[in-house]
This record gives sequence, C-alpha cells and structure tokens, in this order.
Amino acid sequence: MSRYEVDATMTALLSVDDLRVSVAGSHILQGVTFEVPATGVTVLLGRNGVGKTTTLKALLGLMPPTAVIRGRATLDGAPMLGRRTHDLVRGGLGYVPEDRGVFAGLTVAENLRLAERPGVPTDYDGVYTLFPELSKRARQKAGTLSGGQQQMVAIARVLLNPNRLLLIDEPTKGLAPKIVTEVADVLERVAARVPILLVEQNLAVVRRLGRDAVVVAAGAVGYTGPLRQLLDDAELTKALLGVGSAGHGSGRAEVPA
Repeated sequence: MSRYEVDATMTALLSVDDLRVSVAGSHILQGVTFEVPATGVTVLLGRNGVGKTTTLKALLGLMPPTAVIRGRATLDGAPMLGRRTHDLVRGGLGYVPEDRGVFAGLTVAENLRLAERPGVPTDYDGVYTLFPELSKRARQKAGTLSGGQQQMVAIARVLLNPNRLLLIDEPTKGLAPKIVTEVADVLERVAARVPILLVEQNLAVVRRLGRDAVVVAAGAVGYTGPLRQLLDDAELTKALLGVGSAGHGSGRAEVPA
C-alpha cells in the first residue's frame, strides 16, 4: 500500500454528526451531518455564505476562540473536535485554504520547507513530478508568482507529507480557464491516491472530479448522496445551488451568491 492509500473497505473515513457553529451570536451551522468515504472526491457545495468554509475550519480547529462548536466529528473513528490543529495535521489531515496562505516574502523552496513535518519523510520527487514549474522557480519569491502558481505551491505543501484526507477550499477561485484545467488535472491525479473533501464553485470542475456530494443550505445539509444524481436533477440543482442542470451549456457555470 502506498503512502497515500487508504483502506477502501471502510464505509466512511470522515463522519460529521450534528455540527453546529455560532460566532458572536450568529448561528452559521445548525446541524450539519455527512460522511466522506475513504476513496474519491466528495464535493461540499452550496451558495456563498452558507457555511462551507466554516465547516472545514471547524473540523480543523481553526475557528476563532469566541466560536461555539457543538456536535461530533471523527476521522477514522478518532474524535476531531477540540483537538489542536497541528495534532490533526500530524495525524494525516491536509488542508489547502481558500486564500492559498503562501508566504509572499519567502521563496517557493522556503514555503515548501516550512510544510515539512518532523520525523516524517517528504515526497519532493512526487511534488515536482506534479508541479515541474515549481522546481524551476524554487528560488523565486512566492509573492511574485501568478495566482495559479501560488495555488500550486499551496497544494504542493500538503502533498509533501503523507495524508489520510485532504480538505481543499476553492482551489480554482479567481484563476484563468487554462490554469483551472491544470489544477483540475492535478487534483484528479491526487484523488486517485488520497480522498478529498473539496469545496468548489466551478461546476465543470465539480462534475469532472466529484463522485459524492454534500450540499449545505441554510446552515444544514440539503442533500447528501451521489453527485451525478444531484446534477441530473435540474429542479433540485436549481433549488439548492441556483443553477440549472449544472451548467451543461458552457461547462463553466458557477454556484452564485
């Protein structure tokens, strides 16, 4: 078994039950329940502002101290809520944030070195195979890279280490169509080795990568099940996401605000 593979006989790798999050009296999540299987890509969908990023941050322990979090979440049966973020990461939970989070004043190589985990073998060969451009730009300051190149750095950092599950938040946001395709190519290859919980607005990318879907609506789950079943139901897709038939026409439809 490779360093990225997970036992596919497990019914669920990540289980979330009745997750509730409030910040400063505002109830963002009001009972989110779903599972992520041990293989493939599960897409977390919903209109802007419904709590997709909050869901990821709550699982990772990245909510502000004033946040009130209730419910249950387990990764491979081990409780997650209340644990420190670095402990979750060391346990194999990888995270690519929406804002990429690269250190602009550091070089590409320095950004990658910061992601190394003590005592854990790194996979620079695998990273540079996926992102040969980063090898060429190793000494370049990350702040001078294009948006697409910075996204490659953000994804490369988590792939340096072995992961049991990746949480990836809107990796194609704001990127040119050509770069969107390149990012989707990489995620497709990564998903063959490690399961992904993906937040993504570009429905062409969702259709290409996703197998299972969870739709958050009004702070709760409005749909959970096969992605194809959701996208083939134009009425349901319109009601939950505000688009019809998942953008069959242009292939570039996005979930609106």
